Amino acid sequence: MSDLFEEPETGSNTPPLSVSEISGAVKRVIEGEFGRVRVRGEIGRVSMPRSGHVYFDLKDDRAVIAAVSWKGQAARLTQKPEEGLEVIATGKLTTFAGQSKYQLIVDELEPAGAGALMAMLEKRRKALAAEGLFDAERKKPLPFLPRVIGVVTSPSGAVIRDILHRLRDRFPSHVLIWPVAVQGAASAGEVAAGIRGFNALPKGGPIPRPDLLIVARGGGSLEDLWGFNEEVVVRAAAESQIPLISAVGHETDTTLIDFAADRRAPTPTAAAEIAVPVRRELGAQLQQARLRMTQAMGQRQDRMSQRLVDLGRALGRPQALTEGARQRLDFRGSALEPALRNFVHRRRDQLSGLRLTPAMLLRITERTRTGLDTVTQRLGTAARAPNDRRKDRLDGLTQRLENGRSRVFADARRKSAENREKLGLLDKRMQAAFGRGISQRDEVLNRLDRMRVSLGYTQTLARGFAVVRDDAGQVLTTADAANEATRMEIEFADGKLPVRNDRDPQGSLF
Repeated sequence: MSDLFEEPETGSNTPPLSVSEISGAVKRVIEGEFGRVRVRGEIGRVSMPRSGHVYFDLKDDRAVIAAVSWKGQAARLTQKPEEGLEVIATGKLTTFAGQSKYQLIVDELEPAGAGALMAMLEKRRKALAAEGLFDAERKKPLPFLPRVIGVVTSPSGAVIRDILHRLRDRFPSHVLIWPVAVQGAASAGEVAAGIRGFNALPKGGPIPRPDLLIVARGGGSLEDLWGFNEEVVVRAAAESQIPLISAVGHETDTTLIDFAADRRAPTPTAAAEIAVPVRRELGAQLQQARLRMTQAMGQRQDRMSQRLVDLGRALGRPQALTEGARQRLDFRGSALEPALRNFVHRRRDQLSGLRLTPAMLLRITERTRTGLDTVTQRLGTAARAPNDRRKDRLDGLTQRLENGRSRVFADARRKSAENREKLGLLDKRMQAAFGRGISQRDEVLNRLDRMRVSLGYTQTLARGFAVVRDDAGQVLTTADAANEATRMEIEFADGKLPVRNDRDPQGSLF
């Protein structure tokens, strides 16, 4: 290989190399010399195209190395590339002939110590705070006594047991658990999906929607708790419409979800204490409130009774209110009897002075009869007039009813004919659509059946191949597996043939 790069002598017959040959030789030298390396540097110029690959630079104060992580490798990276983050990249050094440069194929990426993690954490915290995700105005008040509590945590850890035990001691509640991974690359996505999943539950659905959420995890290192610092988790917590308590780590541990949550608890056990009050204390408070209310009502009733007694003392005697009216009544009663007696005497004197003759009585009787006949005639005319008006109105209404009934029947017959015609057209369209649907489904079914036949191994058997299975029904694909089997079954295109495995002295099958 060293001869390949030696300076050719002037006028020698050394053949010239092509560009591809030189590029391939350089590639083999670099990959053979370095192989798998670990490089420490600062990430710069991160590019993530739609292909899913990740391109970025690794640099220090004097040099820059191009790095790439292919789509499958990028999905498995525990640390996503972020510009300005100091990392240790592990991978294979190779060349890219298309641009005459060398690059590092990265399959592992980790922060270069806790200092780098803290710097990235502080940078992310400031960026999210600038968006207003940590503002106090976004915080929602916690319900006093939640009926259903949703817990996003690992179902197998001690955290969920501590929460359930504390809830049973304080105030037993209905608890829903959303199982997630609380550590590792999948932790952030699962925790965010759990928060959004609880928020997506409909009210009044088959699964009760929680009134309060708790995101909990036990203590650990900064790397162990890193999933709760991811942006997807912080945004899910900030967007939650259900009040959320963050209980990640111990009292000294701080993650970004603590800033986005509506309330931070120092430990998961403390989160359960914040979520519900103590039932016995509530009972005691209610008993005290009932006693105070009973005493207050009794005192108020006593004060009202005393007030009524005091007001009664200030009133005068009831008899004093009616004595004046009673005296006036007695005075009027004593003056009424003489007045009535005088009135009767005057009327008697007037009647005594009248002299009535038969002719006067006859004239009075005639006038009275004439007036009576006039009143009777007027009454008869007045009685017949309303009846005539009612009869005329009834005749008019009857005529209008007959005319309206004829129009209604004509409109009904016309609408019935129109609806019958529309129904016929809809029936024809439905029959045609149904026929087209049946034809399409029949064509799809035939196409699937042809695909099944073409992909099935029975067609392969018809061309002279066979399938060999052992007595457990497993397919044997190698001679060693066939030698180990005691009984076999060979499937041909037209049937199956059982075979017993006998070996000759040399160990071969016959």
